This record gives sequence, C-alpha cells and structure tokens, in this order.
Amino acid sequence: MRQIALTLILSATFLAACEPVTPVPPPVQPAPDLCGAAGYQGLIGQPRDALASMNFPLNTRVIGPDDMVTADFRADRLNIEYGRGGRIDTVSCY
Repeated sequence: MRQIALTLILSATFLAACEPVTPVPPPVQPAPDLCGAAGYQGLIGQPRDALASMNFPLNTRVIGPDDMVTADFRADRLNIEYGRGGRIDTVSCY
C-alpha cells in the first residue's frame, strides 16, 4: 500500500514538472496620440465651463457622466469627459 502511494505521489510530481510554461506577453505600447489629446491634458481638473471659449478639432466629443455615446473606436477623435461635479476628468483619443 505504501509503495502504491509513493508511486502515485512521484508520478504526480513528474507530471507537474511537465507543465508547459505560459509565455509572458510583451509590454503594451502606448497608442499614438492621433487626436492631439496630449495638448489638452491641462484641462483635467478644470470646470466644464472652460470648454465654452475653446476651439477643438472636428468630431471632438464632450461627454458627461450620463451621456450615451457610440462604441465605435476612432483613434483620431478627441474625447473630453467630465464627472458629476462638473470637472474634466479625462482627455483621450478613442
């Protein structure tokens, strides 16, 4: 009985050693700034009203906390998101 248990334990140990190694994915590269969001990062934390006097590229979206938006991805579209407090939270391309 002991010999069978020892054989099973050794077999399980050898099988575990044969487990394939999961490859590590390459690091994620940041997406290129096709919409120019880097130039508008200073808006983060500002009140939403600051946007009224500014000009933005064509197709820019100003998105509120309850606004519905399409789910299509366009890397060249500037998106400015503000929260419930009326302050700008995010400026990004999507």
